[in-house]
Amino acid sequence: MAVYTELKKTLIDELADDYNLGRITAVIPIPEGSVNSNYLIETAKARLLLRIDEAKSEGEVKREIDLLAFLRKHSFPCPHPLQDRMGRVYREYDGKCLSLFRYVEGRVLPVARLRPGQLENIGRALGELHVIGKGYKKGIDNRFSFERIADLYVAVRGRLPNYFRKVTRTLEDEIEYLTRYLEGKLPKGIIHGDLFADNLLFRGEKLTAMLDFEAACRGKFIFDIATSVNALCFVEGGYSLDRFRYLLRGYESVRTLSLAEWDAFPNELRYSSLRFTVTRLHDFFLRPINGSQRVSKDFHEFFDRLRVLRREREGGMEALLMAMATGYDYRKYQKVKARERLKA
Repeated sequence: MAVYTELKKTLIDELADDYNLGRITAVIPIPEGSVNSNYLIETAKARLLLRIDEAKSEGEVKREIDLLAFLRKHSFPCPHPLQDRMGRVYREYDGKCLSLFRYVEGRVLPVARLRPGQLENIGRALGELHVIGKGYKKGIDNRFSFERIADLYVAVRGRLPNYFRKVTRTLEDEIEYLTRYLEGKLPKGIIHGDLFADNLLFRGEKLTAMLDFEAACRGKFIFDIATSVNALCFVEGGYSLDRFRYLLRGYESVRTLSLAEWDAFPNELRYSSLRFTVTRLHDFFLRPINGSQRVSKDFHEFFDRLRVLRREREGGMEALLMAMATGYDYRKYQKVKARERLKA
């Protein structure tokens, strides 16, 4: 269960007073997630989400909440941070930062159950995030840049068992490849960085919230899209071309990809797969968390994607490449750029 910090009754009483919650009727641990401790707080007035950041510094927490507040002002469906009666949006608890959010109604759907309309709505929301985020002028450091992931791999490689030799050879070869071919001069802005199905809430077809901005930062838009494709379009051991088209149709209804982004798409898919393979290996072998509490996500999920993308196994890569090669619409892109110039 991903609840690493227990709440004391004295804290519950303080929160009820400081946030004017009235009587708290229930405090329920939420097992989903692997990084933070989360609780559902129920009162006679409302339902709230309490989050304890287990790894982020105070500065990182402050920047994330500031971004969420900015997105909420622009009506983006994301968590709504609450202020206490002193205007604080987080507080120190047990050496960590604790914050309270409005609870958003909705259901997390398994990847396999996402319908075409829902995939389009996810793509549309991601496009809106990228467009709205252009107005956010404060910088957020990218903790998962290629250079940092390469360094992280070096740190974890020495801790891997001997039977991981085939895995390490593949990862080292991939890092060498991406060092030469990963493109850095592409459109950038605020990205989510971790758009998985368990970070999306739905009521019917409607996306009610995009959750977990833990990895949000300034980064390449195409990396964010590639991560969503890896997370949402890979089912039953391969990439689904239909899912890819629904997701991209939603995204491009808001923001049109440039030719350079389409060209970079395959390598960004590879980098996204590398990133999550390495961070999951790191979390399993190097994170100092009690084994009975640890929530470890299987690195094989993204290592398998990487092998498909490297053409080491079947899995729909050729169909994706064809869709990417024919996806760029020069006339549509020129119209979008003309509209942007008029707005400027």
